[in-house]
Amino acid sequence: MKIADIAALLDAKVYSGKDMMDKEVHTACGCDLMSDVLAFVKDQAVLLTGLVNPQVIRTAEMMDIVCIVLVRGKAPTAAMIDLAEERSLALLSTEQKMFSACGLLYNAGLADGGTM
Repeated sequence: MKIADIAALLDAKVYSGKDMMDKEVHTACGCDLMSDVLAFVKDQAVLLTGLVNPQVIRTAEMMDIVCIVLVRGKAPTAAMIDLAEERSLALLSTEQKMFSACGLLYNAGLADGGTM
């Protein structure tokens, strides 16, 4: 699934990575605990989270996550946007709750990013 498809499916606003909309992702993870993301997420994934801090960007970079979607209408800080741009990460925000957003992506064919 392309990042553009994710943005359209979730009716998400794109804050960074507008040039990455054709990038493919194959798995997703919905998580607010970055320690769980470090333990279970596969690379080239999309991360859905309600956390709004630069640590999310740094964790995504370490795990080769290419797209972050903030849920529940949360908006990233300017520092997050700048860091995402520097690290070539797509950063989006949706009004969807995490459960609903994950369900929409799963139903559209995106696989579970966890290895549990």
